[in-house]
Amino acid sequence: MFTRKIAALISAALMLTVVGCDKNEPPPPPPSESVGTAAPPAEVTGLEVTFFDVGKADAMVLLSENSTVIIDCGEKGDAKQIVKFLEERGRDTVDYLILTHYDKDHVGGAGKVIRSLDVKNVLGPDHEQQSDEVDKYIAALNEKELTPQLLTEDISFTLDGMDFTVDAPDKTNYGVNDDNDFSLVTKVVHGENTLIFAGDAMEQRLNEVMGIGDCDLLKVPYHGRKLANFGDFLDAVTPEYAVVCTSKEEFAGTIQKQMIKRDITYFSTCFNGRITAVSDGKSLTVTPEKGV
Repeated sequence: MFTRKIAALISAALMLTVVGCDKNEPPPPPPSESVGTAAPPAEVTGLEVTFFDVGKADAMVLLSENSTVIIDCGEKGDAKQIVKFLEERGRDTVDYLILTHYDKDHVGGAGKVIRSLDVKNVLGPDHEQQSDEVDKYIAALNEKELTPQLLTEDISFTLDGMDFTVDAPDKTNYGVNDDNDFSLVTKVVHGENTLIFAGDAMEQRLNEVMGIGDCDLLKVPYHGRKLANFGDFLDAVTPEYAVVCTSKEEFAGTIQKQMIKRDITYFSTCFNGRITAVSDGKSLTVTPEKGV
C-alpha cells in the first residue's frame, strides 16, 4: 500500500518533523561483550531478538535463520552498533525495516542503516514530522530508490516461520504533540511464543491496541515513562517478560511497581545493557548483558 504522499515527499525531498528528546547515552558495550558477535547466522535456528543499549531510544534486531528485521534505529549515532552487529553476524540484507514513528530516537539511525545495508522493505506510519534526522532518512531512501510503505491499515506477513502483524494507528489526529500515538505496534508470533513491540504508544494508542492479545514478551511503550493506562494494558496483554529501552532518568518508578505487582520479569537497557531474547518456538529465554 504505497501512498502518493510519500512519493511526493521523496521526490521533492520535503522535510518531515520530529518532536525528539535528549538522552544520556551510555557508551556502547565493547566488542568482547557484544551479544552473539562470534556466532554465524546459520546458528540462529529460532528467533533471536537483540535490544540495543542506546539510552532512551529504541533499536532492535530480530534474526531468524534466513531473515533479518529491524525495528527502529535509535538516534543518529546508534546505527553504528546495528550495522556492526549485523556485519559480525554475516548479514547484509534486511527484509523489513519497521520505523514505529519519526521521533529522532527512533528514526535517527535509519539513514545510515539504509545506506549501509540492502534494505528490501520499509514500513512506517502515514504521518509527517520534520527534523534533520528525518531529512537524512528521506535522502537515504532517495539514494537507494526505496519507497516506504506508509500504513493506514494493519498488515501481516510471514518470514521464516514468524508471523508478523503491524498495527497501524486508527486516527489521523491525536491532538497536540501527538507524534508518539502514531506509533506502529508490531506483534510477532513464533510457534507458541508471542512478542509485542509497542513503540512509543501513549494512552490513546494503547487504548486502540488493548485487544491485540496475550504475549510472552512485551517491549514496554514510551521508554517506561508514566502512562495512565499502562496497568490496564499489562492486564490485557499479560506478558511473562518485559523489556524497557530507556535511561535511568526516564524509567518511571510507577511503571516498575506495576510490573512487580503483576510478577512480570522485566529488564531495562539502562540497568541491564544489551538484552537478548531467544525463542525456539516453545520456550523463551531472556538474557541481559549485565545485572539480574
